[in-house]
Amino acid sequence: MGFWAAITGRRRAVPPRLDALFAVPSAAITLEASLGAIPTGSGSVCFKGAHGAAFEQTTEEILALLRHGEDSPDVSLSQDGFGFTWLVVDGDPADSSDLCTRLHATNTTLVDQGFAEGLLCTLVPFRLSGGASFGLVYLYKQGTFYPFAPEPGSGSGGGRRNSMLEFQVRDVLAEEGGLPLEEDRSRWLALWGAPGL
Repeated sequence: MGFWAAITGRRRAVPPRLDALFAVPSAAITLEASLGAIPTGSGSVCFKGAHGAAFEQTTEEILALLRHGEDSPDVSLSQDGFGFTWLVVDGDPADSSDLCTRLHATNTTLVDQGFAEGLLCTLVPFRLSGGASFGLVYLYKQGTFYPFAPEPGSGSGGGRRNSMLEFQVRDVLAEEGGLPLEEDRSRWLALWGAPGL
């Protein structure tokens, strides 16, 4: 902590490590080998939209970028009950590298255009053979990941978490050591109704 931060009692924000998203494909291999978890091919970026022409233009640029090319994935926008926007990318489940590249491009564009304050998280969902699902959640402001696993049937209004599965995923990823994991459990937000879960 620096001198000025010590006087004011403020800590400097952790700079985002958006490149950490590129470690997800390696983590996906580990999760498949250890737990039988398969990426769904879907991924999303959650952010608080801003008003004005600049934000609308940035959103249009992101959509055009993601939809460019013959093999481009399906891309959609939706809003949740808390007023957050979810930009959802549905691609090839076998190509998590391409998915993470597109999610990284979305985050980077929002940051470069001055909308970093609105970024909440990035989500990459996985499914187990028994039907359970979980998401790897990247917290933009902390630069860390955590697992979120809703119990089947938990709707957008809330429900129960599969804490045992969350701890299993965390332990497997901690052993691999590729992703920066969020150690503060109070930051493991419940993303009820998140796309893909």
